[in-house]
Amino acid sequence: MQRTLVLVKPDGVQRGLVGEILRRLEQRGLKLVGLKMMQISNEVAARHYAEHQGKPFYDGLLAFITSGPVVAMIWEGREAVSVVRSLMGTTDPLKAAPGTIRGDLALDLGMNLIHGSDSPARAETEIVLFFSHGELHDYDRTIDRWIRE
Repeated sequence: MQRTLVLVKPDGVQRGLVGEILRRLEQRGLKLVGLKMMQISNEVAARHYAEHQGKPFYDGLLAFITSGPVVAMIWEGREAVSVVRSLMGTTDPLKAAPGTIRGDLALDLGMNLIHGSDSPARAETEIVLFFSHGELHDYDRTIDRWIRE
């Protein structure tokens, strides 16, 4: 099973959308294996967004992601990265399909509610950036036999 990081960004927390976002991921059949509310430090934010360093929007990204608490989650499931990415919708909410988190709940590119790892390799890097091994939980769900063969 694949794991991926999901962050409900400060705008999602402030708007009270954590439960709705979590609900959508659970309903899809993904398994929650890590969850915490946290304030992202400047150091972690800089490491998280290192690929964007030097771009015109970099400073704004850091300022936004550190502006308030986020809810960090690790989800597990078959093709979890691509499943989460499809549930999120495109980065620009105005171009996101109805039925996606961004398509239904967001209007602004900078305030797009959610982050999800964009590849399995990136997920591995992001998971260790936000969670220690002891914060992740391996457990069996009886419902899993009704989700996948």
